[in-house]
Amino acid sequence: MRETPRSQETASDSKAELPQRRFGCAIAHTGASGSGTPHGSDGCPSQTPRGARHTGPVGHFGTTPPVPRWPTFPFLALCATLALLFLLITWQVAADGPLRALDERAGRAVVGDGPRALTELLADLGNMTVALPILAAALAYAVWRGRRRDALSVALAMALVPALVAPLKVLVDRVGPLTPETGYFPSGHAATAMVAYCGAALLVSVRLVPAAVLLTVATGLGLVLRGYHWPLDVLGSWCLCGLLLLPLIPTRR
Repeated sequence: MRETPRSQETASDSKAELPQRRFGCAIAHTGASGSGTPHGSDGCPSQTPRGARHTGPVGHFGTTPPVPRWPTFPFLALCATLALLFLLITWQVAADGPLRALDERAGRAVVGDGPRALTELLADLGNMTVALPILAAALAYAVWRGRRRDALSVALAMALVPALVAPLKVLVDRVGPLTPETGYFPSGHAATAMVAYCGAALLVSVRLVPAAVLLTVATGLGLVLRGYHWPLDVLGSWCLCGLLLLPLIPTRR
C-alpha cells in the first residue's frame, strides 16, 4: 500500500497544485538518520555556502570564481631562466667572451642569405611605423571591450622597451655586423616586434599568440640575415621582453 494515498483530484486541481512528496522514496536516500531529505546520505547541504568555496588549487593564484592563472613555481622558474639567460648573454657580449666570438662567426656566415626583398621585409616588421599601429589597434579594441587594465599593462610594457634598451646599447657598446658604429646590443627592432605583436595578441585573442610568435621570430631572422644585428642581439632582446610580457599572461582568461 502507498504510505501517502493519492487524493481524488480533477484535471484542473492537478495543474494548480504541486505533486505531494512520497516519503517512501525519500526514506530510501536518508540512510540511518532518517532525516527525510533526499541528500541526507552525504550530510551536505544542497548548495555550497559562499564562504566554503575554494578559490583554486593550492599554489595557484585565483579569485571567486576561479580564473586560470600561472602556477607560482613554473612562473617564477621561467622568469628566473629568462633573467639568467639575459645576464649570461649580456656578460658574454660585454666581456668579449667565447660566446660572443661564436655568435659573430655564425652571424658573418649567414649575412646575405635568402632573398633580399623577403629578408628586408621581415626586418621591417620591427619598425615602429609597422608594429606600433598594430598594437594601437589592439589597445583600442581592448579599451572598447572594457579591458582598460589589460590595455594599460601592455602599453606600459611597450613604453619600457626604449627605456631599457637605450641605456643597454650605450653600456654594452657593441659594434654592428656591417658597420664600425656601436650600440647594437640589444636589438631595439626585435624588442619592438615582440612586445607589439605578442602584446596585441594577448589583448585580442590568445589564439593569435602563435601568429605573433611567428612574426617575432621572422623579424629576428630578417634582422640577422640582412646584417642589421648579430644573433645574440636578437636573442638578448627576446629574453628581456619575455620578462616584460610574462606578468601579463596570468591576467588572460
